Amino acid sequence: MADESTQSERSAEFAGRTALVTGGSRGIGRSTCVMLAEYGARVAINYTSNEDAAKTTLGMVEEAGSEGLIVKADVSSEADVDRMAAEVRSRLGPVDLLVNNAGIATSQPHSELAFADWKRMFEVNVDGVFLTTWAVKDEMIARGFGRIVNVASLAGVILKKEMIHYATTKAAVISLTRHCSEAFAPHNIRVNCVAPGLTDTDLAGTGNPGTIDRLIASTPLGRIGQPGEMASVIRFLLSEDSSFVTGQTVVACGGRS
Repeated sequence: MADESTQSERSAEFAGRTALVTGGSRGIGRSTCVMLAEYGARVAINYTSNEDAAKTTLGMVEEAGSEGLIVKADVSSEADVDRMAAEVRSRLGPVDLLVNNAGIATSQPHSELAFADWKRMFEVNVDGVFLTTWAVKDEMIARGFGRIVNVASLAGVILKKEMIHYATTKAAVISLTRHCSEAFAPHNIRVNCVAPGLTDTDLAGTGNPGTIDRLIASTPLGRIGQPGEMASVIRFLLSEDSSFVTGQTVVACGGRS
């Protein structure tokens, strides 16, 4: 009976809410989509190119008992983002819960870092957060409700000499979170951020095994993080369990900061 009661409470937490998760087809984004569905939200799954992965995530959302939608959009494109927001609004309703998770990452020494690399990193990792937030914030303001979580990185907090462009974009996301939180607070819109450390995603899988091993060795908890653990932090920041929390960045890194 207790398990049934807990499950009922879980499925009702975001009942009637529409969530949009950018970069929702894999990794932290996929885990977040499924968790939000388990807690009752309708979930729009944004992807850029991997439609098969997005469809897999959609199947998991529907298996969790929720309504879902996949929507292709490059978050660095204003036209794409506006079209995405309109499609989600038309099919699932106005966005109540926004997770800005889409991002790219590369690692290279400063001697190989070109302006084109810098520019593209900002277009996706910073412009994407701005464009998606701006595409939904006015309707959140009109309804007097909104919850936004931006996904940054531990790299935005600690020094990363091989990832100057990436780390700078993530520091910018943390700053954007703080400023938006104050600007939007009078409208009952909370804006927070999670900064994951090394997490077991496809992106981490492309890293040098020796580097991954060294990062794990330097993590006090002695292991890599799991996408579901990051999704749990995101869910908390979207929920009313964090009702007096805004403008904050939760660093989820196993103690490596």
